[in-house]
Amino acid sequence: MKRKRGKIFVISSPSGGGKTSVCTRLKKTRFDIKYSVSATTRTPRKGEVNGRDYHFFLKARFKRLIKSGKFLEWADNFGDLYGTPKNFVLNNIKRSKDVILAIDVKGAMQVKKMYKKAVLTFLMPPSMDVLKKRLKKRKTEKGRGLARRLKVAKKELAYLKRYDYVVVNDSLVRAVETFKAIITAERNKVEK
Repeated sequence: MKRKRGKIFVISSPSGGGKTSVCTRLKKTRFDIKYSVSATTRTPRKGEVNGRDYHFFLKARFKRLIKSGKFLEWADNFGDLYGTPKNFVLNNIKRSKDVILAIDVKGAMQVKKMYKKAVLTFLMPPSMDVLKKRLKKRKTEKGRGLARRLKVAKKELAYLKRYDYVVVNDSLVRAVETFKAIITAERNKVEK
């Protein structure tokens, strides 16, 4: 029996929590799901490719896209804008394709408000110490920037009760397998 609409799967975590790593692993094994590439105004990090890792935009263009309603959700994080291109998601779910969004808590709440059946999963670091080590290892933030991201991470934990699932990312392999199990369970759920 073919489903009428695809599902939106949201995976959120604090910066350094592993959502990009989980999605990268999922892409290698789950070809039956579409992965939304977020847009951002931040500068590309070393090795990032436009259109693969993010759609990189200048702030002026990003703001025009916001005004014209081209984003499903968007947020200002640490002075940079991030958003999910709306047409990609809507076109795929209309064609019965499931879509994964790797977005922050603010974006997840916007998506859930518009799409009540969106499935939200929070990827939790094993501890704040582990998160701090991961952020330091990335070498993208230092000093105040690192402290600011850790402060925001603590605030994001207050949203846990608004998520459908919480996965502790103490092992990337286990986190990916758990997320796969969530996808399978949600696909087999009886609609009421």
